[in-house]
Amino acid sequence: MTVAKVTEITAESTKSFEDAIQQGLDRASTSLHGIKGAWVKEQKVTVENGKIAGYRVDLKVTFILD
Repeated sequence: MTVAKVTEITAESTKSFEDAIQQGLDRASTSLHGIKGAWVKEQKVTVENGKIAGYRVDLKVTFILD
C-alpha cells in the first residue's frame, strides 16, 4: 500500500510563473523524497513602481511517505 502526503509551499521568481514553479519544486526535492506531483493553487505578482517585480506561486506538492 502506498500512502501520500500533501504539503503547501510558496515560491517566487523574477522571471516567470514557470520558473517560480520549477524553483519551488527544486527546493522541495532537497527535503521531500518521492515527489509525484504538484498543483498550482494560486498565482500572484508583486509590483514595484508599476512594473512586475516578481512572480509568486502557491503549490500543493504531493509526495510518497517512506
